[in-house]
Amino acid sequence: MKMAAKIYIALLHYPMRDRRNNVVCTSVTNLDIHDIARSCRTYGVAKYFVVTPILAQRWLAERILTHWEEGWGATYNPNRKEALESVAIVPDLGEVAEQIKQDSGREPLWIATSARRYPNTLRYGELTRILNEDSPPVCLIFGTGWGIHPELLLDMDHILEPIVGPTEYNHLSVRCAAAVLVDRFFQDSS
Repeated sequence: MKMAAKIYIALLHYPMRDRRNNVVCTSVTNLDIHDIARSCRTYGVAKYFVVTPILAQRWLAERILTHWEEGWGATYNPNRKEALESVAIVPDLGEVAEQIKQDSGREPLWIATSARRYPNTLRYGELTRILNEDSPPVCLIFGTGWGIHPELLLDMDHILEPIVGPTEYNHLSVRCAAAVLVDRFFQDSS
């Protein structure tokens, strides 16, 4: 069964927390761009947004995309080119909302991810139910650093329950967390 809702992913770099709970802007990384794009392409995510307010970081991300989409990398690895075609580099969530609205005609449902539990935490099964109904498009928001700042988290429509393994250790890379969550959604809806 195909999901009724379109799924988008946004990887935020601001406002993030550092280990002292300060608000910071984290750095865009090549691996996050590539690996999350590959998961998105594999599962049919509509668009993957890399979100940073820092102009130099957006320039770097665009340069990485250009290399793999138009430069030598496009002929060297066509699969990478295909995965990166759905990546958009944007300055903020307002631009994410605008692009989703242009693409789908509706405002998105904002669902953040976190390794912590918050008052508006949503279970995977509940999200799967939402995705299979006539819901608006869904934007899954992933954070970097030590996680999305709590003030922004509490503004989201929902926060997805943390990924929990069989140990007490709970510190997946954002690339791994995105792959796990996207797989869970699409496996639950089939």
